[in-house]
Amino acid sequence: MYYELYIDVLFLVNFMMDSLLLLSVDQVLKCPTTHGRIFLGGAVGSGLTCVVIAMPVPGVIKLILFHTTVNTIMIKTGLRVKGKREFGKAFGLLYIASFLFGGILQALHPYVRVGSLYFAAAVGCYYFIRGIWKFLVRLKSLQEKICEITLYTSAGERKIKALIDTGNALEDNVSKEPVSVVDKALARSILTDEDMKNGFHYIPYRTVGKESIMPVFRIRKMCIHLKEEKWIEKPVIGVCEEHVSEQEEYQMILNPDLLGGI
Repeated sequence: MYYELYIDVLFLVNFMMDSLLLLSVDQVLKCPTTHGRIFLGGAVGSGLTCVVIAMPVPGVIKLILFHTTVNTIMIKTGLRVKGKREFGKAFGLLYIASFLFGGILQALHPYVRVGSLYFAAAVGCYYFIRGIWKFLVRLKSLQEKICEITLYTSAGERKIKALIDTGNALEDNVSKEPVSVVDKALARSILTDEDMKNGFHYIPYRTVGKESIMPVFRIRKMCIHLKEEKWIEKPVIGVCEEHVSEQEEYQMILNPDLLGGI
């Protein structure tokens, strides 16, 4: 069985796919490269693919060349990775991206039989995978900022989740100590009248488009559970009107100054 291959079409299709794959890998690794360099890598990879296909050698040899020589030169040219470890990451991610692209395009195949629609679908795959990656990065970043805290009040102890918010610079204008924030629902469930009277006063605060005052008080102590536990004696706690987390992923906004301003 013989197939007719149009070398110009083969080159353009491979150039587009190789460039999108390199762009996807660069989104993850943040390589020291440019878009021009990535497109050059795509062109080199596509050109070498055409050369290997035209070579009069057995299919096994072509397969080995595709998955070793061509991919290696394409990665080195397009991403400028240095060192075996970084190259290994780029090589593995290239195949993961290829698997994702192939799966999505295979699912869309019945609907994109026209060439122009195929190109549009391939570009759409890139932005879809890019969006997923950004979402996962944001999710991981958020999870890294959430820690467990034990609050000790006159009503006993309570373990909660807290977000270490680098944007929280709230300070008690009387004691000049950092203030961590909880919402009303949590305050009512863990505090007694004795706690509410302990250093109770109001402080001014500002959010986007809003200025108001916030009640603050002291609790007996709290323990921040990180790699090394950090104990805070008589921390200042503020109570806000709104929920600190709409999805209830955490119940407190922790002032980073309690951890040395990280």
